Amino acid sequence: MALLLEYEFQTLPADKHIDTAPFLQAVAHLPPFFDCLGTPIVYAPVKSDLSGNIKKIRAIYETNPTRFKTLQNILEVEREMHGAEWPKVGATLALMWLKRGLKFIQVLLQSVCDGERDEENPNLIRVNAMKAYELALRKYHGWVLQKLFLGSVYALPYKSDLLKALEKGKEVKEEETLEKIHQFLSKATPILDAIYEMYTKMSAELDYKA
Repeated sequence: MALLLEYEFQTLPADKHIDTAPFLQAVAHLPPFFDCLGTPIVYAPVKSDLSGNIKKIRAIYETNPTRFKTLQNILEVEREMHGAEWPKVGATLALMWLKRGLKFIQVLLQSVCDGERDEENPNLIRVNAMKAYELALRKYHGWVLQKLFLGSVYALPYKSDLLKALEKGKEVKEEETLEKIHQFLSKATPILDAIYEMYTKMSAELDYKA
């Protein structure tokens, strides 16, 4: 798929240590996904946050690419550097929010790929977007943001329009696009799961609301 497969995630290694440089190269091309969802008043801030967090991680990585070779290295070094302030600072905090935005994309696309839908309105993606929001973002949003997002589902594009947008406007058979989504998810999902596991193991996850 033109948008999602421009730069694929690397295969997750056995030790689950994720190299920072190729990870950043892969995620740098994902913020435009939110343009495919329309309703810019809602999704533009999410896109901006995603881009901003990628830039924060990259800026810290580039100060010492050897020291910050993997995402695990970033959390370990920053835990040592920042002491009691960690994990509320630096690239650790940026990656925490980045993974949530990526989780939203991953769950939404997996739901579409799995054929989950409103049987009375099969060309709508409200069911998929609601599932993604519930699993990835809702618990971290305050009341105002929750209401904004929940209201936005009524302005989401049709499934057919979303798939066309992911192909950058090209006319492609639905099954071909879904196969490309599956290809993207087969690489992205293990990487994302490993990042979530890392945050749990290192007690780096924070539950405060935005």
